[in-house]
Amino acid sequence: MSAKTESAAPEFTGWRKTLWPIHNYELKKFLPMALMMLFILFNYTLMRDTKDVLVSTAPGCAAEAFSFLKLGGVLPCAVLFMLIYVKMANVMSSEKIFYTLISAFMIFFGVFGIVLYPLSSSLHASPETLAAWREACPDAFYWPLALIANWTYSLFYIMSELWGSIAISMLFWQFANATTKVNESKRFYAFYGLVGNVGLFCSSGMLRFASYVGKEAAKAGKGDGYAANIFVVSISIVAACLAIMFIYRWIQKNVLTDPKLFDPTQIKAKKSKPKLSLGESFKCIFSSSYLGLLLVIVLGYNIGINLIEMTWKSQIRVAFPDKNDYSRFMGNFSGVTAAVTIFFSFVGMNILQRCKWRTAALMTPVMLLGTGSIFFGLLIYARAHSPFEQVQLLGMTPTVVMLTVVVGLIQNVLSKGPKYTLFDSTKQMAYIPLDPELKTKGQAAVEVVGGRFGKSGGAFIQSVLLMISGAGATLLDLSPIIAPIVLVIVVLWVMAICGLNPKFLALTAQREAEAKEASKAKAE
Repeated sequence: MSAKTESAAPEFTGWRKTLWPIHNYELKKFLPMALMMLFILFNYTLMRDTKDVLVSTAPGCAAEAFSFLKLGGVLPCAVLFMLIYVKMANVMSSEKIFYTLISAFMIFFGVFGIVLYPLSSSLHASPETLAAWREACPDAFYWPLALIANWTYSLFYIMSELWGSIAISMLFWQFANATTKVNESKRFYAFYGLVGNVGLFCSSGMLRFASYVGKEAAKAGKGDGYAANIFVVSISIVAACLAIMFIYRWIQKNVLTDPKLFDPTQIKAKKSKPKLSLGESFKCIFSSSYLGLLLVIVLGYNIGINLIEMTWKSQIRVAFPDKNDYSRFMGNFSGVTAAVTIFFSFVGMNILQRCKWRTAALMTPVMLLGTGSIFFGLLIYARAHSPFEQVQLLGMTPTVVMLTVVVGLIQNVLSKGPKYTLFDSTKQMAYIPLDPELKTKGQAAVEVVGGRFGKSGGAFIQSVLLMISGAGATLLDLSPIIAPIVLVIVVLWVMAICGLNPKFLALTAQREAEAKEASKAKAE
């Protein structure tokens, strides 16, 4: 955006400031970015909910296997991707990287739905083979062996987890940060989440439709019908990937060439900067205390939410043993999450505009701590009762397991609401004042590796506790131990926010001063 246009744009007041603080000429830039976020979140939700159903209901598996898969599968693949990405960033343009990575995901999920899942019974180890493996190995290998036996489902889980880190945290937000100023981000970013979370509504409806197709196929005698469910989900993912690449191309041709919406000198400055080697890149990334604090924030969220969410999903598996019923429940969960997140988008946008960065950033850990305390309190109560024992609550008599599922749903929804708005927005705002090299490669390290180490850190804690407790242990049994660990993680997260706040404010002021000097020199 040109300085002239920006200075001429009036400040918003009243209801316009609260409900729609975007200028009409900015819609050409805002709407395509928001639509891109919509399709990315649409895919993210389909992948997230489907991967849980596939792995937790696979022969010999349960929700407890998630922790081992995150640690032994997702983390190594994330590190490998980070090494590949840094090399790609040195030899390819950001546009080519975007198309390459989105295409890779599109091909995998298309092949899975059309080829791998229908042939899974032939590709996977038989129940007899799995039983023989377990007889020959210690109890500590109980869950890893089941994941190896169902390797195509494990691969689907890994690719789904990487989509969240690569497509959302890296590709979308790097592109947004490179084309958005700090003052624009305060108005745009929360609304990216608002429009994007319409994708959760769409994916919720698609999951319910896929479950219906699966149920009808089962009635027609086609096994459990889940192959039809997976086919619908996979084709939807492929279509959304095509839409994402089309929108990205449109932005490149029509928005980044418009001087009112984008300053091309940012790209020129980046292109003129010498490329760093792999070793120099990591040295640059890990020698920055600023990125180190951002890394702690990302680790804090991912470890905390993983410890709570995996425990909750172990209860869902007990309540919904049928694949299509499980899928339908997750679709409903995504719809409720979307509604709450859209509400938080309006709240979060006003918090971002009216409150300091630190205040907005602290909202998510405070919400996670409060709702997590209630959830773990109920789990500790549930350990002393039979899963299907009925309890009296507000004139209703739900079973113990269904009560934990509902309370866990509420906890997850209330935690993800501020995450998608306040947490993501404040975190991405913190990247904007960084120089281009740190903004690109540093963000990739923090988001991809940091995000995966966060989830794998929670998985490592759960895996160690499960191995120590023996093959028959469940995450419900471990809830009295996991609860205080979550408390410690949240405290460290809060401390990192408080430490980053003065650095962010100082760096933002420095960049604004540099921009003014450059504008003044250009005018002269």
